Amino acid sequence: METLLHYVWKYRLFDSEQALTTDGTSLEIIDPGTSNTDAGPDFFNAKIKLNGKLWAGNVEIHTAANDWYRHRHDRNKAYNSVILHVVEQAEETAVADESGRVIPQWQMPVPQHVRDNYAYLLQRDQPISCLPRAHEISAIYWNDWKNALTVERLERKTQTIVQLLQEHQNDWNEVFYITLARNFGFGINNDAFERLAKSLPLKYIRKHANNQAQVEALFLGQAGLLDETDIEDEYYLILQREYQFLSQKYGLQPLDASIFRSLRIRPGNFPHIKLVQLAGFIGNQQSIFSKILKVSGVHDLQQLFFSNVSAYWETHYHFHKSSVARKKGLSMSAINIILINTVAPILFAYGKCKEQESRLQQALSLLENLPAEQNHIITSFSKYGVKAENAADSQALIQLKTKYCDLKKCIYCRIGHRLLKMA
Repeated sequence: METLLHYVWKYRLFDSEQALTTDGTSLEIIDPGTSNTDAGPDFFNAKIKLNGKLWAGNVEIHTAANDWYRHRHDRNKAYNSVILHVVEQAEETAVADESGRVIPQWQMPVPQHVRDNYAYLLQRDQPISCLPRAHEISAIYWNDWKNALTVERLERKTQTIVQLLQEHQNDWNEVFYITLARNFGFGINNDAFERLAKSLPLKYIRKHANNQAQVEALFLGQAGLLDETDIEDEYYLILQREYQFLSQKYGLQPLDASIFRSLRIRPGNFPHIKLVQLAGFIGNQQSIFSKILKVSGVHDLQQLFFSNVSAYWETHYHFHKSSVARKKGLSMSAINIILINTVAPILFAYGKCKEQESRLQQALSLLENLPAEQNHIITSFSKYGVKAENAADSQALIQLKTKYCDLKKCIYCRIGHRLLKMA
């Protein structure tokens, strides 16, 4: 409930006409101040008038007046600057700061429609509480919020990329390789693929770029997928021997194959196939990220990711049995997912780190020119008329669902904000 009180105070949703403090002093709120998310009073630099006299200072908000003492603010000098204690329930409790000064207290009225809307959004047992009322919000607000969410999602991914840069001596090629590898996991195996890339440095792969079998051996062997001893497949035995030699040469320790999941996923997304697809791309690129920076158009970027796997994999999804012959290169939809989740974020991060506005715009333009992703999140919004016209929109809706809806952060969402205020 205190979160709602903060919200009502911040956005001045209360009725403050003829407001009186609990001791009968006339109160006028000039400025609610700035919300503080760290230790100390809830709002800084507020301005109020008490009996016509202007006061400037901080504001503390509680559900009940005695929370002031329960939180021991009366023993904390940081609260000596509080000029107003805002509560829902006064309980005839006066409060004083560490110096003994009695602090003016106001029992803030929360409009009933705000309470009702708050209960509707936060107490409904629905994945996305507001969607049945999505039509009540003008398209212009949805579009503005989606634009902001797209950037917010890119900013969040930038933080991860910057952390990787710190871990890998600002090597953009290495970081691109790790980020790309993670996204080759296509959700279910993301963590496993990232662990693989971190355990298999790009410099070792580059040394064998002209030998496809050796590159595949490095990826499959490092994933622990060449450890079986009862497979008589000729190509498997070739890869096994190659990895045994290369792992000794470079001091590599394979991962446990069990971290790569195959159950309940389509054969085309089996770890073996995704690993050899990744090997096919990485093995053909000597300076991966440099090529990304030189290419601007969507079509040209897509062409970079067309790569072939060795002929063996056209009739196999794994080593245990053959399958009907089929090309196993990346599909266009898979390439687009890589552009969305790898290329756009790393271009944005590069623009941030190098202070190049053009790169930020390039990342946003790339998303705006790629088709929207198709998944259960996008479908959920679409059912209620909230459409994803392109990948920028679908990334925005994924950000909204995972960082706001799932966490019930409705009051921090612009759509929730407008719904809360509606009478």
